[in-house]
Amino acid sequence: MTEAAFEAIPATGPSNLLLLCDHASNALPPAYGTLGLSPPLFQTHIAYDIGAATVTRALAGSYGAAAVLGRWSRLLIDLNRGADDPTLVMKLSDGSLIPGNRSADAAEVPRRIADFHAPYHAAIARELDRIGPAGTILSFHSFTPAWKGKPRPWEVGVLWDQDGRLARPLMARLAEAGFSVGDNEPYSGALEGDTLNLHGTQRGLPHVLIEMRQDLIGDDARAQAFAAKLKPVLDAALADMER
Repeated sequence: MTEAAFEAIPATGPSNLLLLCDHASNALPPAYGTLGLSPPLFQTHIAYDIGAATVTRALAGSYGAAAVLGRWSRLLIDLNRGADDPTLVMKLSDGSLIPGNRSADAAEVPRRIADFHAPYHAAIARELDRIGPAGTILSFHSFTPAWKGKPRPWEVGVLWDQDGRLARPLMARLAEAGFSVGDNEPYSGALEGDTLNLHGTQRGLPHVLIEMRQDLIGDDARAQAFAAKLKPVLDAALADMER
């Protein structure tokens, strides 16, 4: 299953960027069926980060940069979690029980790590080895416009932990461009063992996780338009970044 664990977009130019999308897909491998869930739930945020994959692919094409995207739903395994994280295989997500994960035991979880999680992160590591010490990581996620009935005011969230080399200029440039920006909102970027901690912090590479509100990128046309608007903002922030 290794070759099916991720989608790799090869670089078409000399870019030192690597674009990532952990929650790109709402699909499941045939062997897992629907994990006991009704099909409509796979069109919701519990299954994937709506719109994020389209933005990732569009920007990878614009930059001629490599990208790695998760091929399967976060309901199978969350690629943005460390291999020892207890939320790696969720049994409950936003009020929905996941029957196919209830019995994920001491044998099943390591099997999913070996088949899906480890190959994804190995692919990222290979790309960063290829790019070398000048590499910069951009990770793309999306968030719901409201949570538990409360509207979220941000259009874009910039998540980061200790390394603000790219996060700070990116937040400033987003605000300058008219975006409502969340600083570590609606989530915190300080998650030990997550994708950026593993591949950015531990390698000493500049990195940022960009959260986009789903109503702004909820279909292909809006996501493409958002990517086009985001590109010059990223260009400016990358130029501002201190190495």
